Amino acid sequence: MTQSLFASPSLTRRRLLKAAAVAGALPLAAPGILKGARASSGSVNVFAWGDYIKDNMKEAFEKATGITMNLSTYGSNEECENKLRAAGGAGFDLIFPSIDTGPNYYRDELLQPIDETKLKVDQIIPSIYRKSVTLGATNRGKRYLVPFNWGTEALTFDTTKHPTLKFGTLSYGDLWTEGLIGQVACRQKSVLVSIVLYLDATGQISAGGGLDLVKDEASARKAFQAAYDFAAKHKKNIGAFWNNATEATAAFTDGGCSIGQTWDTTGVLLHRDVDPKWSYIMPKEGGLGWIDTAGIPRGAANVEQAYALLNFLMSPEIGAMMANNTGYNSAAVGTEPHLSAANKTAFSMAYPDARAIDGLWWWPAQTKFFGELRAEFVEKLTNA
Repeated sequence: MTQSLFASPSLTRRRLLKAAAVAGALPLAAPGILKGARASSGSVNVFAWGDYIKDNMKEAFEKATGITMNLSTYGSNEECENKLRAAGGAGFDLIFPSIDTGPNYYRDELLQPIDETKLKVDQIIPSIYRKSVTLGATNRGKRYLVPFNWGTEALTFDTTKHPTLKFGTLSYGDLWTEGLIGQVACRQKSVLVSIVLYLDATGQISAGGGLDLVKDEASARKAFQAAYDFAAKHKKNIGAFWNNATEATAAFTDGGCSIGQTWDTTGVLLHRDVDPKWSYIMPKEGGLGWIDTAGIPRGAANVEQAYALLNFLMSPEIGAMMANNTGYNSAAVGTEPHLSAANKTAFSMAYPDARAIDGLWWWPAQTKFFGELRAEFVEKLTNA
């Protein structure tokens, strides 16, 4: 298992944010958000995950800056990559790739290097900014991606139907027990990875804590094959595959699923907005940790406005607004005073102690063979 992004053995969200604030948070006053930014008019074309920039954030940005935001949304990293690639790196001024997909953009030179004289680096939690270098944010010594938020993919379940499941003993293997026919929700591309972690942790295969998936093509194929064989054998448990947050939520509210592997926002919002019987918790093999970033496409037409928006999004107030909207964790410094009580409670549910974060399995930067093999086995699982 890879080392946690935050290496402290006694980490809590409160300690993380306080430490980041000491390292250098900007003043919280809204007028300071755009201090030093040259853009104060015009427009910015944004391509973001569907739940990242809600109306309250868009309206706040336009009011504070006078810049018009033209927002388009997507539901998968592949959709973002393919659209940008088809346009030769043009059409948008700011996009939000997952950090492990960085190499996919670098191969075709779809992004432009980040100008750190225009980016308010001290608004970003220092440990995340540093760690992002090894996870896919840089290429050939230049930074192309800026951490925006982070979160996990772990297990969501109905506590009334699964009363014995709890942090410390909860396992990815709990998705595949007898008696769960049609009750499991999962995303094909990540459930294959979680099965590798489960099989590796239980000694059924040897996969280097899951890192064989990016080690070399032969090792990756062997691990994916083992995961596929296991998933196909237990496919009767799967009630719904999902590819975006809306589909994941519907699998539980409308599809009859009682347990599944989901992004944090699904479990958090089910618990907060639907019924507190839903819990979202890290399994003992480690939740799948991700960082989503912001990048400026090579053909961006409104670069100054893109930096103005990026600096705005990473201010404490707006970082907290995003967190309160979605349940994701902002990479901005100093958000804690602006977080809702419900958001703080949800964080404690998902990460009840330091082990939950220290044990995360962070998605490594993708290799070309990883993406191709995963797509191959996703198709096989879907059609199994």
